[in-house]
Amino acid sequence: MAPVSDARWFTFRFGTFSGPLLRLLGMGRAHSGIAVGPADVAIEMGWSFSGRAPLASITSARALDDTVISRGVHGWRSDWLVNGAGDGLVEVLFDPMMRARVVGVPVRVRRLRLSVDDPAAVVASLRPGGDD
Repeated sequence: MAPVSDARWFTFRFGTFSGPLLRLLGMGRAHSGIAVGPADVAIEMGWSFSGRAPLASITSARALDDTVISRGVHGWRSDWLVNGAGDGLVEVLFDPMMRARVVGVPVRVRRLRLSVDDPAAVVASLRPGGDD
């Protein structure tokens, strides 16, 4: 994936036990993150998930109070969860759908939930006008 120019970088949240495991699997902090540029967003979790979309395609971004049990990359149809922890979740909705790859397989994403270290900052950067 080509880098997002002039991007603001956000990190995924990783749990105490899931962090080391995902790092061993090549999906840890060194290979994962969210880059929000002036025109687009790129999301990557190691070799397991990569996606990119114009900011104009984001119809909603909000922090969630939910917690989830699973870790990693999971989804069905256009609803995907990319997380290293069960909390700190942000939900992003896309229209048109974001193009992504899951383990190299092309997918389209309408709803994406991410576990991030700073949900408020990620949400603010994805809203129209951004958080410059």
